[in-house]
Amino acid sequence: MRIAVAGSTGFIGSALVPELASAGHEVRRLVRREPTEDNEFTWDPPAGTIDDNALAGVDAVVNLCGTSLIGRWSAAHKQAIRDSRIEPTEVLAEAVARVGVPALLNASGIGFYGDTGDVTVDEQAGQGAGFIAEVVGDWEAATKPATDAGARVVFMRNGLVLSTDGGLLRILKPIFWLGLGARLGEGRQFMPWISHPDAIAAIRFLIEHPEVSGPVNLCSPHPVTNREFTHAFASALGRPAPWFAPKTALRLALGDAADEMLLGGQHALPKKLTDAEFEFQHPHLDAALAAVT
Repeated sequence: MRIAVAGSTGFIGSALVPELASAGHEVRRLVRREPTEDNEFTWDPPAGTIDDNALAGVDAVVNLCGTSLIGRWSAAHKQAIRDSRIEPTEVLAEAVARVGVPALLNASGIGFYGDTGDVTVDEQAGQGAGFIAEVVGDWEAATKPATDAGARVVFMRNGLVLSTDGGLLRILKPIFWLGLGARLGEGRQFMPWISHPDAIAAIRFLIEHPEVSGPVNLCSPHPVTNREFTHAFASALGRPAPWFAPKTALRLALGDAADEMLLGGQHALPKKLTDAEFEFQHPHLDAALAAVT
């Protein structure tokens, strides 16, 4: 297949591109600078422009764009979170519709469901409340031109992607290594997670299986609570984690981001992946942490 990837140098994209190439696919990289390789094509999401030659003859577009959610959510950070997701999606969805690309696989977030507490949710669940849920809803809605044009559109609702080479674990590892790892609040909130290798394999699986469309939860079939995750990560590093971070301290440090990012969670299951018989390399947390730490 011929596949165009936006966000190809990020945490997920930098591993996805070689994975697709090793499987025999031709990969085109969308870049925001002058191309330096034959497989690179320029686009400018804020300006709303893209070289249509980038998508000529392409079988699928994978959009992985989006700035990190981690950090205190100032007004500027919130706007950057929205713009970095919605602007690229609008440009790509319109280009997919204009050029006639058969499929758009768009990054999304498990936060679509809001804080579900102990309630188990799969892809049939509706949109929850909160800033993240609102952003994800608008993010997915931005693919409408592609859907209206008849393209297969997949919303890849990522959980916490486990790798100490990037993402949240890269931040947590030195903290836990110093013996300062702590559960967050009471630690009862669920953390939908997926190993980095499984996340890459799942995206390739979705590209190669045209029968799957719509929202797809990219998370393990065995979610854990924050208390369980804290214990497992500390054990994987051979360090103690006897502490807990009070809710008030987290809210003072991160504001409303603390409630949505750290103190809330989703008891989410990857029903569409399991129904499609995707095989997880690391379905259980201990094995996943052993593989990536």
